Amino acid sequence: MLKTYILIIWLFISSSLVRSQSYASWSKEELKLNNGVVERIVKLPLNEGNFITTSYKPVSGEFKYFKPSNTDFQFELNEVIYSGMTNWTLIRVKSISDEQQGNGAAVTLLSRDKKVEVTIKYLLYPQLPVIRKSLIVKNTSNEEISLESVDIEKLNVADYLPATFSWVCSDYGRRRSIGPYEGNMQDALVIVHNMDWSAGIAIGNEATGVLKRTSFLWNAPEICAGLTHKSARYPFRKWIKPNQSFETPQVFTIVYNNHKAPEEILNTDVPDFVRRHMGIRLSMLEEKPTFVYNTWNPFKTNINEKLIMELAKSAADAGMKEFVIDDGWQDNYGDWGTDQTKFPNGLKPVFDYIKSLGMKPGLWISVGSASAESKVYKEHPEWFVRDKKGDYANLQIDGNDMEVRSACFATGWKDYIKDILLKLSLQYGLEYMKLDFAVVTSAYRFNNEHSGCYSKDHPSHKDHHESMYVNYEQMWKLFDELHSAKPNLFIDCTFEAMGGLQLIDYAMLKHAEGNWLSNFFGDAGDNTDLRVRNMAWWRSPAIPATALVIGNPQMQDTGWEMHIKSIAGALPIMLGDPRKLNEKDLNKYRLYADWLQLMEKKYSIMSFRQDLPGFGEPKQGMWDGFQRVNTETKTGGIIGVFRHGAVSTKQQVTVNYLDPGKLYQVKEMQGKIITVQLGKDLKDRGFEILLNREYDGVLLEISLQGN
Repeated sequence: MLKTYILIIWLFISSSLVRSQSYASWSKEELKLNNGVVERIVKLPLNEGNFITTSYKPVSGEFKYFKPSNTDFQFELNEVIYSGMTNWTLIRVKSISDEQQGNGAAVTLLSRDKKVEVTIKYLLYPQLPVIRKSLIVKNTSNEEISLESVDIEKLNVADYLPATFSWVCSDYGRRRSIGPYEGNMQDALVIVHNMDWSAGIAIGNEATGVLKRTSFLWNAPEICAGLTHKSARYPFRKWIKPNQSFETPQVFTIVYNNHKAPEEILNTDVPDFVRRHMGIRLSMLEEKPTFVYNTWNPFKTNINEKLIMELAKSAADAGMKEFVIDDGWQDNYGDWGTDQTKFPNGLKPVFDYIKSLGMKPGLWISVGSASAESKVYKEHPEWFVRDKKGDYANLQIDGNDMEVRSACFATGWKDYIKDILLKLSLQYGLEYMKLDFAVVTSAYRFNNEHSGCYSKDHPSHKDHHESMYVNYEQMWKLFDELHSAKPNLFIDCTFEAMGGLQLIDYAMLKHAEGNWLSNFFGDAGDNTDLRVRNMAWWRSPAIPATALVIGNPQMQDTGWEMHIKSIAGALPIMLGDPRKLNEKDLNKYRLYADWLQLMEKKYSIMSFRQDLPGFGEPKQGMWDGFQRVNTETKTGGIIGVFRHGAVSTKQQVTVNYLDPGKLYQVKEMQGKIITVQLGKDLKDRGFEILLNREYDGVLLEISLQGN
C-alpha cells in the first residue's frame, strides 16, 4: 500500500513538472524551442523583416540537413505568395500548450501589405524529438480571400549530399526511392534518411484524406508538408471572409541522428508520439476490441433476424467479443429505417440478444448516401452533391446503377444523419459503427472531376475545391459529436469513406478508432494470410495496428488458424459462417479469443506493434513476423512468426524494446516454455523457431519471469 501511495505521489509530481516546464523562450530577435532532445531556433522580424528557421537539429550530435536560412512556411492568398521569406511585422509571441502534454509558442505576424495576419504555432513534447506545427491565417483585408497551396512546414535542404545520398521512405515510411518526390494521399508519414550520416527527418502530415501533400526536392531543394497545391488532382482551397481566420491541420517533424536505419525511428519515436500525444481516439478508448465478427462475407445483403440470431450464437461460442451486422438490415439508404420484412421486431431486440451473449453489437451504415427513392432525398434534394454538369451525383461508383445519391456535409445532412446515429447508439445500444461509402472522393473512380460538390448554393462551401475540405471537416465534426454523446463508441471509418484505396491517416485517427482497410474475398488460402500480414506490416508502425481493420478472412476457411495468427498483428476480425464450424473448432476459436483478450489485459498489446528485428516485408519464399510488446511497462507482449514458402525450416528470432537487465520467458499459447533469457540476450542472441510446414506460423507470449 505504501509503495502504491508513493507511486501515485511521484506520478502527480512528474505530471505537474511536465505541465509547468516551458519548452519555448524568446527575445526581441529570436525564438528558441528546446525540450532537451530537439532544438529549433527561429529568427523574429525586428521592426520589419523575414521570419525564418535558422537552426533545427537534435540537441546532441551533428545534423547537416538544413541550410541556416529556412523559409519555414508558405501559402497563397488570391494568388499572392506569402512565406517566411517575405516581410512581416512581429505582433506578439506567447506561450501555448495542448491537452496532450505539448507546450511551446505561438508567433503572430502582420504582412507588409496589411492584408493578412498569420500565427505560427509550435508544440514540443516530453522526451521526444518532435515539433508539431500549424498556421492560423487571418484575413485583415476588406474582401474575401482564397487560401491555397499551403506549406505548413517548409525547410531548405543543404546542397548535394542530402539530395544525392538520401532515401525517401514514402507510403507510410515503407517504400524507398531516391531523388525528387511529391507525395499523395497515402503519405501520412514520409522519412528522409541518409545512411552515411545515420541521420534524417520524419515528416508526419496530419492533413486529411486526399488533401495532404508532402514533398522532397520537388520544385526546389526543400522539404514541404501541408495541404495540396492548386495544381494538384484534388486541390485544397479555403475562402476566408474579412476579419475571420482559418487554422490549418498540424504537421509534425522528427529530426534524428545516430540511427543507422529509418526503421529505428519508425518503430520508436513515431509510434510513441502518435500513441501518447497526438490525441488519437484509440488512446482514449477504455476498452479496445480484441476479436470482432462481421457478417459481410459471404452473406452480403442477404441477412435477416433468424440468420443474425444464429450467427450471433455461433460467434459467441467461438469467443467473439464484437458482432457487426453489415449492409442489408435497412429499408433504404438515407432513411435508415429497419427492413420490417427481414427484421420484423426491429433492431433493438437483436442488439439485446447480441449483448446477452457477451458481445458488443455493431452496425454498418453508409454515412453520406441516400437512395433516390428515400424520403430524405425527396424532401431535401438541396442536401445532396451536384456534379460538374449540375446533376445529382453518386460519388461512390461510376454510373448510377445503385440509384444512390451522395450527400454534402456542408448542408443540413450532417445534423440529420447525426440524429439517426445517436438514436441507434443511445436508444438501441449500438457500440460499434462501420461508417462507409464515399463522402469526398471515391476509392473506385479515378477521374478527379468526379469528386467533391459543385453546387453553388450550399451554405458552407463557396466552390468545388472548398467543398472537399469542408466535407471532411464536417464528417470529423460528426464523429466528435457522436463520441461526446457516447465516449466508448468504436467508429470504423472505412477506406471508402476516406476516399482512397486502403487509405488511412492521422486525421482519421483523431476522430475514429478504426478503418476497414480491405476487401480480400474468397478462400484464397495462404494468399489471404500473406495479404493480411503484408497490409498490417505496410501501414504499421506509422499507423497504430489496432486501427487496421483487415477483411474478409472467413471463419470456416481451410486453414483458418493461420487467418487468426496473421490478423493478430492488426485488429483481429473474422467473417464467414461460424455455424459451419464443429464443436472442436469452436472450442479452438475460443482458446484464441480468450488468449488474445488475456494478452490485452496483461500487456495492452492492442496499443503496440513493432517490426520483428531481421524480418522484412511479408513475401512469398520468405519468413516474416511482428511483435506487439508494451514498450512503456516492458512487461512483455506477443510475437508472431511465419514461414511463407521459405526454403529453411528454422529461423532465429530476436526481440527488441525489453528491459535488458530483466529475465523474460517466451512460451507458446498452450504454456510450453521455449526459452528464458535476459532482455539483453533476447535482443542480441534470441532463440530458434522450427516450422516444418512450408506455410505455417506461430503466436508466442513473452513475459517477465514469474508473471
